[in-house]
Order: sequence, then C-alpha cells, then structure tokens
Amino acid sequence: MKQFINTKETLVTEAIDGTLRTAGGRLARLDGYPHIKVVVRTDWDKSKVALVSGGGSGHEPSHAGFVGQGMLTAAVCGEVFASPSVDAVLAGILAVTGKAGCLLIVKNYTGDRLNFGLAVERARAFGLKVNMVIVDDDVALPDLPQARGVAGTLFVHKIAGALADQGADLDTITAAAEQAIKGAISIGMSLDTCTIPGSPKEDRIAVGKAELGLGIHGEAGIEQVEYSNAKAAMAMVVERLAPNLAPGPHVAILNNLGSTTPLEMSVLLEEMTASRIGSQIRWVIGPAAMMTSLDMHGFSVSMLPVGKAEEALLQAPVAPWAWPGCLALGPVSVRPLPDGLSPIQPLPSKNPETRAFIERCCNILIDAEADLNALDAKSGDGDTGSTLATAARALIQALDRLPLADLTQLYRAVGLELSQTMGGSSGVLLAIFFAAAGDASSSGHGAIGALKAGLDRIMQVGGAEPGDRTMIDALMPALNALENGIGAAAAEARQGADATARITRARAGRASYVSEANLSGHNDPGAEAVARLLEQLAEAPALTSQSA
Repeated sequence: MKQFINTKETLVTEAIDGTLRTAGGRLARLDGYPHIKVVVRTDWDKSKVALVSGGGSGHEPSHAGFVGQGMLTAAVCGEVFASPSVDAVLAGILAVTGKAGCLLIVKNYTGDRLNFGLAVERARAFGLKVNMVIVDDDVALPDLPQARGVAGTLFVHKIAGALADQGADLDTITAAAEQAIKGAISIGMSLDTCTIPGSPKEDRIAVGKAELGLGIHGEAGIEQVEYSNAKAAMAMVVERLAPNLAPGPHVAILNNLGSTTPLEMSVLLEEMTASRIGSQIRWVIGPAAMMTSLDMHGFSVSMLPVGKAEEALLQAPVAPWAWPGCLALGPVSVRPLPDGLSPIQPLPSKNPETRAFIERCCNILIDAEADLNALDAKSGDGDTGSTLATAARALIQALDRLPLADLTQLYRAVGLELSQTMGGSSGVLLAIFFAAAGDASSSGHGAIGALKAGLDRIMQVGGAEPGDRTMIDALMPALNALENGIGAAAAEARQGADATARITRARAGRASYVSEANLSGHNDPGAEAVARLLEQLAEAPALTSQSA
C-alpha cells in the first residue's frame, strides 16, 4: 500500500523532527538519533515532579503530542509498535528529573513494562526518586490477568499532569494516577486493519464485519461481529463497557483510531450520548485522534468515574495542541428559522393518480441510488444517486401535505420541498425548475409548456446548455418529444444521456473539473437519472398519462 513515507527506517525520526519544526521552541529532542528518540519540554526547570511516558510509535499524537505544560514532561518514542530501549527511557528520565522526582506512566505491554521498569531501577541507582504506574484499562478480555493499556492512558496523563503543574509532590501524583487507572475502562472497534509501514496490509476483517475489542498495535480483536450501522456498533461497545461501569457521573474519551472521518466520529458521539450509558456521561474528551493505531478505521470509548476534583484536573488548561479539551455534554440547542425561511405549508389536497405518479418517480430514483453514485464517482464526487434518493425520500414523506389536486401549486410546493431537503447544486437547480414551472402554469401554460419554462429558467441561472454534459442533454430532447408520449420522451432521453459518454470536455457542473480520460465512456449521472426515470415511467403509460 502506498504511503507518504521515505523509508520505514527513518519514518519515526523524520516525523519527530517534522513535529518539532512547528513547536515554536517549546519542545526539543535529545541528541541520540536513531536509537534514542526522546521529546522534552524546553521550559522545564526540574523544580516540579516530571512525568515521562511513551512506547512504540504509530499512536500519534500520543505520546509526543502530549508533551507540554499541564501534561507530559517527556515522551520516549520507539519504532512503530515497538517499545523504546532501556537507554532511551533512562535518557528521558535523566533529562527532566530533579529533586521533586519523576513518575513514569506505562501502558501494560510486556516490552514497555520491562524496558521502562529496568530504566526505573537504573535511575534510582543514580539517586533519583522515580515511581512507575501501569495502565491496564482495556476490558475487551475480562478474564485476562494482564489487561492492555489503551486510550484510558490519556486520563492518567491529564490528571497527573495537572497535579504536577500545580506543584503536588510525587506521592500525591502517584496516588492520583493509580486512582485513575483503577477507574478507567476502554474498548475499541474497527472496520479495517491498520497498515504497518513497509509491510503488506493484513486483510483479516471479512466483508460486512467489524472487529470488536482490538488493541492499538494492529492485533486482532476478541471477535468479528456483524456490522450494520453506527448505532449498532456503539451499542456493542457499550454492552462491553456497561458491566464494568461504576455508578455515578463519568468522563468519556471518544478516540479516533486513525482514519475514521470527523463526520463518522460526530455520529458516534451522538450514538454514545443516546446509549444506555449516556445518562452517566457528564463530560467528553473528543471526538478526536488521540491514541491511534496508524490508519485504523475505528474508534474506542474510554470511561472514568469522576468527582469534582477529577473534573477540575481534566479541565485544567494545557499547552499541548493534541489535547482536545474536556467539554460538558449537553442537549442540542435549536433556534427557529429566520423569518421568510420557515417551511410554508401549502393547503393539502388529494389526487390518488398524482400521488401514485410521484411515488413511482421517487421510488425509481431511490432504486437507482447505488448505480448513479457509482457512475458519478467516475466524473464527480460519487453522490448524485444519494442526493436524488434523499430528495425522493423526503418528497414521499411530504405527500400528505402537498396540494396534489392543484398542478400549479404542486409545482411550487415540490420546488420548495427540494430547496429544503436536497443538497448541492442539483437541489437548487431543481427547486428553480419547479418554481418556474409553477409560475408558467399559473400563466396558463399546460404541463409540457410549464416544464419547458422550468428548463429555460435553469439554463439561464445555471449557465449550462445542450452539449455541456449535464442532465440538460437528456431533459431537453425528452421535453421536446413529450407531446408524442412518454415512450418517445424516454427514447430521446436515452439517446441524449448516452451521447454524454462521448463528450470528453464538460463545460458545466463538477465534471468540468475532471480530466477527459475520466469522462470518456461514462454517461453523465444527471442525464442518466433523467433517462432511467422516463424509461421506467414508460413501462406504466396509463398511470403516466393520467398524472400528466
């Protein structure tokens, strides 16, 4: 798999240096590349307790991203998913530890425990006061005697970091860290494996499945589960967390494991809030990428029971850019639409034939969603089918309040409905199309004349003409032939749509930004939608003629 790296051997050192370029001098690295990779604060005077953490790289922004006032004093970085050496850990300890001492925060993996633990013993031989805590927040494997340390480690970094910044002593900070470790629980889920630099991508998650209870080093989860949607995914995660949840209020970390989009993460936050444990969540850290697993398409949820003291420590200001803040979880605030934009409710009226005709049109577009998306992916952003289907579903829902017996008002009502429910330029153009058709109908034009007036208006506003590789290439010939029947209109629409595959230079729409090679041989999705709609309507001419 292609990645933006040079070599796997230099990946971590180059990435650290890239991070330090924009640190404004607040961070530095110890000399010692490539074996010693330690990021330290430059504003540290050793008068307070130092906090050192780290481990294998590939979890960015952990751990170097959390070095700064209010959190870590130093981060010791290993190679990707590999523990740093004893010498590297010792270098980090010696660089930042003064008389106040040092606390090492270690995730519960054998390599980290051994290397950090031996470094602690060597540091103590230097006469330094050094304590170590081990985070084991993963509840994926409840019977495992040594649970893994995952994103719940961030609770410990923040609470201990705030206390250290306030000048607390080593014993106090250690006790607070141990208390946080005792309460923290985490579990993750992913739709795909991560890609380890220099290695082929492992393809172990079956189609239609998700992996539940996976670690942060690409290791397999406890089981593969059926995946349907975000709601069900969050419900499975919550099901594993709930039995381990303490009573009372909690802070939640919603962590992006690497490549989950912000849209997905916000949906997951909404589902977490609505879940059975949502009533216990008072504060949320994230959603954000904090403890990742390279490019893993997944998320994890960590929970920590809190009182007023912990809340204050988690909300204390910090310097590291990677900390997203600890934010109160509240209701969705809704304000009324401004005057003039509130939905205008036309006087509804019934017409069974018109209703059946509209439903048929809408269902044709809904059924074509996947095909039109695939076609649009060749020349656009792959959403034409979804845009049309979303509008069609909304129109079906609106049928009971539409003036189905008044064609003039129906045109206008459909235009208004599309302007409110259909996104993108297509929604605007079709809203203009039906609004103009309504105006023409009110002036005495018949159905075909009104639709032609709508087409003229969108050509004026949108700037597209026949031959520009848009839906107009199918819509105009279809309307011109419509007086000869729906079958004739469908034939002209199909001819026009197929002709767009030979137009390799679009002059309007998103396809105008796409190269000729990507356009050649592929119908414009808007024109294809018009052709499919008319072709399938032609299969029920009686229904169509009654509605027209």
